[in-house]
Amino acid sequence: MQSTIVMVNLFGAVALLLFGLSLVREGVTRAFGARLRTGLAQGTGGPLRAFATGLVATLALQSSTATALMTASFVEKGLVRSRMAQIVLLGANIGTAMTAWIVALGIGWLSPLLVLAGVVTHRMSRSSARQGGGYALVGIGLMLLSLDLLGAATKPMRESEALAAFLGLLDGAWPVATLISAGLAFASSSSLAVVMLVLSLSSAGVLTAGLTVALVLGANIGGAIPPVLATLGSAPAARRVTLGNLVVRSIGCLIALPLVGINVEFLQRLPLQAENLPVDVHLAFNVVVALVAWPFAGMLARAMAHFVPDEEASELGPRYLDEASLDTPAMALSGATREVLRVGDLIESMLMRASTAFQNNDLSELNDVARMERQVDLLQQEVKIFLSRLGRGESDEEHGRRSIVIIDYAINLEHMGDIIEKGLCEQIRKKITNGLKFSEDGYQELKSLFELTIDNLRIAQSIFVTRNADLARHLIEVKVDVRHMEKRSAERHLERLRDGLAESLQTSSLHLDMLRDLKRVNAHIASVAYPIVEESGLLTESRLRPRA
Repeated sequence: MQSTIVMVNLFGAVALLLFGLSLVREGVTRAFGARLRTGLAQGTGGPLRAFATGLVATLALQSSTATALMTASFVEKGLVRSRMAQIVLLGANIGTAMTAWIVALGIGWLSPLLVLAGVVTHRMSRSSARQGGGYALVGIGLMLLSLDLLGAATKPMRESEALAAFLGLLDGAWPVATLISAGLAFASSSSLAVVMLVLSLSSAGVLTAGLTVALVLGANIGGAIPPVLATLGSAPAARRVTLGNLVVRSIGCLIALPLVGINVEFLQRLPLQAENLPVDVHLAFNVVVALVAWPFAGMLARAMAHFVPDEEASELGPRYLDEASLDTPAMALSGATREVLRVGDLIESMLMRASTAFQNNDLSELNDVARMERQVDLLQQEVKIFLSRLGRGESDEEHGRRSIVIIDYAINLEHMGDIIEKGLCEQIRKKITNGLKFSEDGYQELKSLFELTIDNLRIAQSIFVTRNADLARHLIEVKVDVRHMEKRSAERHLERLRDGLAESLQTSSLHLDMLRDLKRVNAHIASVAYPIVEESGLLTESRLRPRA
């Protein structure tokens, strides 16, 4: 019965520690999440900045796993280089070790004060940032309280013969102890929790110095596994970052464990307090690993690229965004232009499928529209990220203007895709599913507007490449014609409603919605012409007539 109580107290204290960690992470994310993400993405211009960014982010979030996952996502998006990412995680590992060292300073008496301050801050504040700060204070207070509870829970273990026998077996099998500790860290998704548990057992005097080191090394390995599993479904670039961190920690542990076995007597003679040995070893190990691995970060990134190669470009992904061309703005802009033209071709296919489905009452024509729209979203996002990286270099003003034109057109194409999929296609589905039929005049009006929209998109694609001012002016004039067509069609439709035409009564909302959506698509199409017409001095700032 006594052993059951001890285990409940022990697991309860560990659970409170993990809960405190989650509160700190949630609170800091609420208060400073956007700043942390921005700082992590921008603070990797050099090795020292990358290291400091990883260290600070982990101290704030109380989780090297969270830092690793954010860094991996930035690498996947091309915002952080692989070599800098590995250095960021070296700083993150030290940040976790520093957290353990700070918690073990014996400041548990602050726990009630921090919890009180956190609750008051959360209750008295209305802004999400201050409320997040309150969460973080409560979390830190609970972490300190959990350390006191761990110490109280492990005191009876000194007199446990069963635990003494088990630890005696582990003391003669350090690799097994390392694996057990790694498993606990993996199961709890926190190396900090396991190090704190080892700290409590060490303070109770039931661990030898060598076994303490073995358990701490295992916690380091286990803490690096969750990010690897979390990125299994991500792009190869993201998987390389977390796997590289696991490799670095594992190699460090494989080297350190035999060295400790050889120099265990030297370790015992070091002027280290026995009760703080786990956190001291944890910090020293990560500092040494960072110092040794830092110069090899580039080599590690290349090795991970060889071990986890890039996947073959799929039909959905970009084809013309060549990373090597970023150093030559003209080539990079050419590739981005070709990619956006490809997006325009996808929009044309979506429009043609919608038009065919409308004319032939064929739902099968709409089957691939959602997939095409997802591809449009993906490609325009890739183009924006690619050109934002180009902006980091010293490109001239003309290149900067051209980048903005390309991004604007890509965004307009993406909006067209949304209108086609969520507007036009849904309306066509209602028409076909419910067996509705437009009046002959209404049908011809919508059919003509569909055909004109497709023709306008083809003209826009040509304007985007040639930047022909005459074509651009023509497209803007056609936009006015579209506006007049939409207005006349709506008026005629209302006339048919007044005449009591059955088809018009049944399809009234569909007719007006499709007119509106086709007009919106044409407005986005015409946007490609405005910068060109403006450069030619043919564009006025307002359609309003001057006052008399």
